[in-house]
Amino acid sequence: MYVIIDIETTGGRYNEEGITEIAIHKYNGHEIVDSFISLINPERDIQPFVVQLTGINKNMLRNAPKFYEVAKRIVEITNDCVMIAHNASFDYRILKTEFRRLGYDFQIPTLCTVELSKKLIPGLESYSLGKLCRKVGIPMSDRHRANGDALATIKLFELLLQKDTHKEIVKTTIKTGNQRDLSQKLLKILDALPTSTGVFYVHKFKGKIIYIGKGKNLKRSVNKLFLRTSTNMRKMQKEMLSITFEETGSKLIMQIKFYEEITIHKPRYNPKLNHKEFNFGFSNPNMILIDKGKDLSERSVLLIENNEFKGYGFTDLNYQITNIEILRSMISFNRYSNKFNNIINSYLQKEKVEKIIRF
Repeated sequence: MYVIIDIETTGGRYNEEGITEIAIHKYNGHEIVDSFISLINPERDIQPFVVQLTGINKNMLRNAPKFYEVAKRIVEITNDCVMIAHNASFDYRILKTEFRRLGYDFQIPTLCTVELSKKLIPGLESYSLGKLCRKVGIPMSDRHRANGDALATIKLFELLLQKDTHKEIVKTTIKTGNQRDLSQKLLKILDALPTSTGVFYVHKFKGKIIYIGKGKNLKRSVNKLFLRTSTNMRKMQKEMLSITFEETGSKLIMQIKFYEEITIHKPRYNPKLNHKEFNFGFSNPNMILIDKGKDLSERSVLLIENNEFKGYGFTDLNYQITNIEILRSMISFNRYSNKFNNIINSYLQKEKVEKIIRF
């Protein structure tokens, strides 16, 4: 579980700043499940340049709660989570400073979307939140206000999770735990799974992926896996610590992602893939395939250029599809494109996607 956090402060001398606004969204990797957003009375002056940047002034904060009045809520919503923030070291330092003033040692594991973006979206001139979001077509509102920036960070984090083909983010956030009482563990895992289309990952100690599966109904597919009684499956169940999943919406992306992830991770309990590959071109050398997304407001997109499958992504904005430069920046590029030409061609012969844009 993650908490995406953004904080606005008074500015001033290092470690003497106070919080003026905080936004926290508890996020399970797929949707927001809890939120806390509040102005905070910092009980100290706000630097003039901060007032100009954020629009937050002392009159707005006169009746706002002081930090000690919201501290318990912050501890509760962040408990047992990984903190995600853009320039996480700053937000984490500010939180620890405020809690230290109350005599409480606040600690939480952190991931920084600046550092993740540099690794997963390399080569950009700037990794400031505003410029980065413009580059990948993420809309922003209420810039330099806690909730506006936090919501943009969630969208950015979703994109980074999608681009993280080696699953390093997920692996670092899976905790260790005992593997006793297997039946209760399986029931808890099943209860958390959706009935939507996607790919799932079975993890062992320290997050290592030992099996990858897929299905039009994730809950049903994992349940079938648990019912298998072969020696290998029983071994896998004993090693299993947790299951994560990625919804795809589109059955085509489900198939591509399944083969792609097995090629990358080579999980020990998956049988060896045996699928033919060929270099035949597509009916049109340049096209964008648009199909179902992970929810009703979203669409999946696959980019094909010069008879080569480039990659896929998800969008809820039309201009992210029609602007080819933005589309290129937001999709997850596929390193094994020729291997999947046959999957895409076979799918298009049997199934329909919602829309095809030729360019």
